[in-house]
Amino acid sequence: MKKGLFSLLASRRFGPFFFTQFLGAFNDNVFRQALILLIASGAVTAVSVNTLNNVALALFILPFFLFSALAGQVADKYDKASLVRKIKFVEVCIMSAAAVGFFFDAVYFLLGVLFCMGLQSTFFGPIKYSIIPQQLDDKELVSGNALVEMGTFLAILLGSISGVLLKMDGVGDGVVAIAVVGLALLGYLAARGIPSAPAADDGLKLNWNLWKETWHIVGYAREVKSVWMCVLGISWFWFLGAAYTTQLKVYVDDYLLGTDGLYAVLLGTFSIGIGLGSFLCEKLSGKRVELGLVPLGSIGLSVFGVDLFFSYAGLEGNGQVDIAGFLQQAGGYRVLMDLLGIGVFGGFYIVPLFAFIQHRSNPKHLSRIIAANN
Repeated sequence: MKKGLFSLLASRRFGPFFFTQFLGAFNDNVFRQALILLIASGAVTAVSVNTLNNVALALFILPFFLFSALAGQVADKYDKASLVRKIKFVEVCIMSAAAVGFFFDAVYFLLGVLFCMGLQSTFFGPIKYSIIPQQLDDKELVSGNALVEMGTFLAILLGSISGVLLKMDGVGDGVVAIAVVGLALLGYLAARGIPSAPAADDGLKLNWNLWKETWHIVGYAREVKSVWMCVLGISWFWFLGAAYTTQLKVYVDDYLLGTDGLYAVLLGTFSIGIGLGSFLCEKLSGKRVELGLVPLGSIGLSVFGVDLFFSYAGLEGNGQVDIAGFLQQAGGYRVLMDLLGIGVFGGFYIVPLFAFIQHRSNPKHLSRIIAANN
């Protein structure tokens, strides 16, 4: 792999950006998992745990609906590398506030911080995918997107596990606070190494009417029919992925009757599958930007998803089931293979779609098209 997939990580035009987005995703999941466990600990008794978890999810997603139109304009109007550095500095400030919230177990305050995190992610999202074609050539687009998807899901896995470990009984309240601030600082330092990525449309005048601009950016996404189909495909994938990731804990608790350790194993299997699928996609595509693997990915997602439903029939719960007990049951390995398969074919599905959008879109509108997707 002298000039293969991972050689990009050593290059200045991609390496600093990769580690910036990796650390950001890692920190997001450390924070969110630690907050989920704080909520589950009963820190707030007036509202049910499930209600608070749903409120937390809504608060993180809400900024994407409200501010993506503005975020897309900003990403097209200004130098993306400079924007990333400013956004990561804001993350340091947000995580400093989060540190205070974790130290005092202030759940409602942390929910407000979570909204700010969602807002920061809203502005980073369009840059994350539109900066790649500015730094890489067409033959490297699939490789770059494969690495980003691998890194994102590895960060989700490691961040979620770290969030659990940092909030376990016996760990000091200040540890998670130090961790989220430290990770934010590392992300800011990585961002300082990103080379300039000039504005795609520096003459753009910002439209502050967010509702009207939302329809404008959707219009940009629909200019090229094949790009619009990719936007819809990506949206469907994240809708499906959100369903799996948000319901996996319920599946483990209520149907498998499993422990938190089992939940971590299943989440890890799913995340590893996405990373493996992204890696294989880069190899199977021959580094060409084409959609041949997308139908295969959708078929695999469907087959393994349906089998996951039937694999439950072979499991029997008798008290809490740990990892060893789960694997001894008739359907244990089948559930693992189904989640791995969903992840692998998810990688086949998502990587070519992002690369195709970057390849076929008008460069002046690319950030706004990604914002429309968000």
